[in-house]
Amino acid sequence: MELASLSANLLLVSFIAYLVATMFFGGAVKGTNSEATYQNNRWGNIAIVITIIGFISHLGYFILRWIATGHGQAPVSNMFEFTTAFGMMIVGAFILLFFIYRTPSLGLFALPLAVIIIGYASMFPRELSPLIPALQSYWLTVHVITAAIGEAILAISAVAGLVYLLKNIDLTKKSKQRFWLESVMFTLILVVGFILSSSTFAVMGYEAKFTYVNQNEQQAQIVYNYPPLFGMNEYESLTPDKMTPLAEMPAIVNGKTLTTLVWSVATGIVLYLLLRLILRRPVATLFQPFAKKANSQVMDEIGYRSVLIGFPVFTLGALIFAMIWAHEAWSRFWGWDPKEVWALITWLFYAAYLHLRLSRGWEGKKSAWLAVIGFIIIMFNLIAVNLIIAGLHSYA
Repeated sequence: MELASLSANLLLVSFIAYLVATMFFGGAVKGTNSEATYQNNRWGNIAIVITIIGFISHLGYFILRWIATGHGQAPVSNMFEFTTAFGMMIVGAFILLFFIYRTPSLGLFALPLAVIIIGYASMFPRELSPLIPALQSYWLTVHVITAAIGEAILAISAVAGLVYLLKNIDLTKKSKQRFWLESVMFTLILVVGFILSSSTFAVMGYEAKFTYVNQNEQQAQIVYNYPPLFGMNEYESLTPDKMTPLAEMPAIVNGKTLTTLVWSVATGIVLYLLLRLILRRPVATLFQPFAKKANSQVMDEIGYRSVLIGFPVFTLGALIFAMIWAHEAWSRFWGWDPKEVWALITWLFYAAYLHLRLSRGWEGKKSAWLAVIGFIIIMFNLIAVNLIIAGLHSYA
């Protein structure tokens, strides 16, 4: 327990370090006039040092939690562990690319993404839980970590694409591109809505307990931390003083996580509407000034090279190593589990990205949009597929 507590403190240190580094990257972007000083700004140098400190602390959290699990498996077996590891790998990928390209704008957008992901992870249970014997294989570690590294590198391509779009889309005029860019901002605010709503009900100490019949036709218990909108399959309330679910879900759908999603989306919509009411302009215009000094050609290159590196790594982790592990765990290489299907969809999308880039010459805005859409697919796989659709890979 001491190791688990120390690892939690290291995660908090990394979270704070990323926030501080983001502010310094902001100073590097706003406080320079020429591209030369922009790439070698003292605020940027301070920011990357703080980022590295945060990354080392984050890595320390990961290693200590790995030791604390006690079963030799990497801490990636539940939603909290996987998501915090994913955030760490995004920062690691950013650090590597920063030293190649020296562009502070990348850090100004990559680090907040890592902060949001860690904040998202913090809403899930943090308890150390042993894996069932069927899943205790080193192939699980190899599969999940390799897939997460690939997704993290692909996430950097989306960050570069977003910076490119913010710089090159005219937000003063109504257009389809402005609408879709604002939609991306809206999606990010929905994630913030999840963190805000989860924190609010956690502070309130809200709990509603139910029994239900799971996919194996066995009775189980579940605790809702939000007022239940959707009940589990054949549910019965153990806390009659709490809200009664509005509808009962079939066994294939997790009513608890669907409830969480609806509350989060509703909170995000309210938050977005409040921002629009206060700003009286698209939310994207808040971030555009921080992308104006970025080099469009460099951002396009970062986006493309990130996919070139991330795609084969993702292929190894999410498909090849995954199939080997699936054969060990379930005696079959492929089973059309929802998670497997979306991993294949993600792979096909990035294969199409490379085809369009190399054979059709899709560069600039087209390439940037594809990178952003690809990351949205990754996040849908992480959030919706893991939490709402029941399957062998459900982390919830």
